[in-house]
Amino acid sequence: MKKRWLVNLVLLLLVASLVAFLYLKPKAEIAEEPRYEISALKLSEFSGVRVDFPAKSQVAFDLVDGFWRMSAPNDVRADKASVLRIISIVAAKTKTKIVPAAPSGEFTADELAKFGVDNPSIKLNLVRPDASKETFLFGTYNPITEEQYVAHHNGVYLLPVAYSEAAATQVVELVDKAPLKPQEKVVGFDFSHLEQWADVRLRLNLKEGEWKVSAKEATPSQTELQEWVTYSWMQTAAESIELYKPDPRKSYPYLTIKMEDGSRVRFNKMQESPKLLIARPDEGIIYTYPSDEGFTMLNPPINKVEEDDES
Repeated sequence: MKKRWLVNLVLLLLVASLVAFLYLKPKAEIAEEPRYEISALKLSEFSGVRVDFPAKSQVAFDLVDGFWRMSAPNDVRADKASVLRIISIVAAKTKTKIVPAAPSGEFTADELAKFGVDNPSIKLNLVRPDASKETFLFGTYNPITEEQYVAHHNGVYLLPVAYSEAAATQVVELVDKAPLKPQEKVVGFDFSHLEQWADVRLRLNLKEGEWKVSAKEATPSQTELQEWVTYSWMQTAAESIELYKPDPRKSYPYLTIKMEDGSRVRFNKMQESPKLLIARPDEGIIYTYPSDEGFTMLNPPINKVEEDDES
């Protein structure tokens, strides 16, 4: 019995030693596949973007006073994040880089055709302030990796399709969905031309850092009002937008917002239910909001006390 116990102890020690050896054994380094940078360019180098397609109009963006603006096919504010996604190709990395085999350092016509960059599906030009540009040509797809061939300078790279998808995004999705420009500083609201506020001719004005409300029965909280201005107007983004051409013959209920520089922006209320549709005629954009968000936008928290409720 004692002999069997000793044998089991020896086997246990052997197993423990083997486990300890395997656990403490230096792990072999896994060789990583080389990754190539498509360029050493920086996003901040560029002030213009030009996206060309074989059968569609060019889409163009320009940096104006520090903000991105679409210049073609429409002249309208651009969504900054969408533009930066297009430019982000300059920072792309890949495991596959193909260089010309010829001593001349240039691809032959057959090689270009093989990758589909002789007749690219997308031609992307990133433009610097001095008008110099960097060109990226999007070719065919690799059926094995499901990546796309992209030519830049004297190299062809296999990149994820996300880069071409960013460049080929529908125009309306590239437009800024915020109703106010980033540089517009709000100092006043005039709701007196909306039905629900016509009786009190509601106006809000920022004076010496404090919001003043025209309604005598109002007992506003400065914190609540400032949060409403910030989140309902300055930081809000529409559910969707639509480009349109204003018809001066049609009239709508409307509100105006006063800016710090004295300018005023008008928003026409085109629909309130089931969703709020407000239009900004000066930019030719209709913004769509869910009903709850829309209600909040048009009804500031002024804590108005109705006369019938007074005791």
